[in-house]
Amino acid sequence: MRNKSDKIGPSMNSEITLTHHRITVLLVDDQAMIGEAVRRMLVDDEDIDFHYCRDAALAIKMANQIAPTVILQDLVMPEIDGLTLVRYFRANEGTRNVPLIVLSSKEEPRTKAEAFALGANDYLVKLPDRLELVARIRYHSKGYINLLERNEAHNALLESQKKLEIRNQFIRDTFGRYLSDDIVDSILESPEGMKLGGEKRRITIMMSDLRGFTAVSERLPAESVVSVINNYLAIMTEIILEYQGTIDEFIGDSILVIFGAPILRDDDAKRAVACALEMQMAMDEVNQRNRESGYPEVAQGIGINTGNLVVGNIGSEKRSKYGVVGRNVNLAARIESYTVGGQILISESTLQDCGSILRIDDQMEVMPKGFKDPITIYEVGGITDEYNLFLPEKRDIRLMELRQPLSIRLTILAEKYASDDVFQGDIIKLSGEAAEIRTTVPIDKMTNLKISLFDDEGYEITTEMYGKVTGNTSDSPPTFMVTFTSVPPEAKAFFKYRYNF
Repeated sequence: MRNKSDKIGPSMNSEITLTHHRITVLLVDDQAMIGEAVRRMLVDDEDIDFHYCRDAALAIKMANQIAPTVILQDLVMPEIDGLTLVRYFRANEGTRNVPLIVLSSKEEPRTKAEAFALGANDYLVKLPDRLELVARIRYHSKGYINLLERNEAHNALLESQKKLEIRNQFIRDTFGRYLSDDIVDSILESPEGMKLGGEKRRITIMMSDLRGFTAVSERLPAESVVSVINNYLAIMTEIILEYQGTIDEFIGDSILVIFGAPILRDDDAKRAVACALEMQMAMDEVNQRNRESGYPEVAQGIGINTGNLVVGNIGSEKRSKYGVVGRNVNLAARIESYTVGGQILISESTLQDCGSILRIDDQMEVMPKGFKDPITIYEVGGITDEYNLFLPEKRDIRLMELRQPLSIRLTILAEKYASDDVFQGDIIKLSGEAAEIRTTVPIDKMTNLKISLFDDEGYEITTEMYGKVTGNTSDSPPTFMVTFTSVPPEAKAFFKYRYNF
């Protein structure tokens, strides 16, 4: 059988083809004379392929081999009764729907009726007129070929869709590790998905960070550092996606999350705060895994800000990313920098978008770097409404007054880097979480400090303790509260040995 194939559909790993079917006739008749007569009737038609089977017992096998578009079948044969053969053709998978024209030596209404009841499509008295025979062959073959091509086109479409789904699923599975599902969907489903450019809209930005992790990472092997970060990010990612946040970027141990792009929702700020609360509550699981692996415990700070930003595809035609640009991203990062471990701080704009459903534990006025005017930020302890998430109530930190102050050396940190300014001081009150420190110079609230600790005889305990100034208790001499953000093992051991905490 001669076939002609044309490629259709999108280019894939394997080509999808449709077959252009020729008219293929199978004649089943035990009389060779009839076979030759029919052959001569069709020989001049170049688009018709003729096959003849004299043995009715082999008819099904030959039909399966040549795939006829029409079958001509005698009703009177020695090996198999003609009506029985009709049943066989209709029971066979390969010939079930092939048009079947029965041939008989005479018109017999009862026989015709029975043949039609068994599935025959037409009835001819042999030998038929050539023009009538060719016309009926063409008529029945055309309908069957159209059915074949429709089925093939449908199957080809299904196959194409299946391959497209496999490809898209591969893209989702692969790039879903680097982009949020919403961003992948916008790229795959929109013709403008990869177009460079952006739009301005109101968005809530969340920035999280492991407090004091820089100091922790310096004491761990590289593979352990990565394991700690991956443990943290794995748990946080699940929570962020649950609250429909878009992870814009992992920056070391920090996460930048967008609420409001690519899909803008009415409750973006509320979901961001609820997400932050659940992230803080999940730190117990993070640290449980760390302890089981022999890694140190870590603490997380989260800052949230809401405002107008430009969002879209940023970069060039060769390399781009979906992201946000604007001063409100910087402000979210600044707010996060004021946090201590376990704390969530939000801007006034985020508070306004959330309304009265937040539990505010504290508020403070700060002057972020790069901003002209001071702003008020708020510490969130919980959210009501449909979320109903609450952190433990803040408790006062009880400090032990030291009979003999501990000598320390303080270095002010700016953007996680130590300045050249070093100050002497003393710890006069202490707990495992915080200290009250007295110095000769005042230090502003929310300042990050690197602390070198010495024992009573002046021997150095550590130079890698970190903390944040969280309150001033006296101006003369300058005295302030410091909450520790990272306490190295040697300092913990010293505190436990000396003060039993």
